Parts: sequence; C-alpha cells; structure tokens
Amino acid sequence: MVQHFLIKGRVQGVGFRWFVQREAAELGLRGWVRNTDDGHVEVLARGEPDQLEDLQTGAGQRLARQPRGCSDRTSTDESEGANLKVLRD
Repeated sequence: MVQHFLIKGRVQGVGFRWFVQREAAELGLRGWVRNTDDGHVEVLARGEPDQLEDLQTGAGQRLARQPRGCSDRTSTDESEGANLKVLRD
C-alpha cells in the first residue's frame, strides 16, 4: 500500500524530513520525503497498512508540539523505489 502525506505548519528548518526518514527506515518503509515550495513537507511511503499507521502516529506525536495539520491519501500502487529517501530542494 502507498500513502501520500502533506504535512503543514512549521515543518521546514526543524529536521522534520530527517525525523520522518529515520522513523520510516525503522519501520521498513520505502518512498521519499521532501519540502514543498509552499513551506510544507510531502511524504510518499510504501509498506503494510500497520507500518504506515505507525509512521503517521509517530509524525503526529512529533507535530503535537507544533500542531498544524496532516492530510493523507492512500493508494494500492506500490511502484515507489527502495527505502524512504530525503529529497533535497
């Protein structure tokens, strides 16, 4: 299963992409994470539903210190590559 997240709020310049990458690696997820031009962080992760839920829970706990919002879209397309990679601007 593939899940797309768009995390809004103060998530750039605080190490959030690296946090997501580390959490995803520990969960065995694949995909990517990157900053968007409008100041958000975008994540595309592939894995089992329980792994994706754990990633969203972990990210949500981190965001609880600076809440703004997280939206997601789920797909069954599993074409994304190996491991969750941090894409640079």
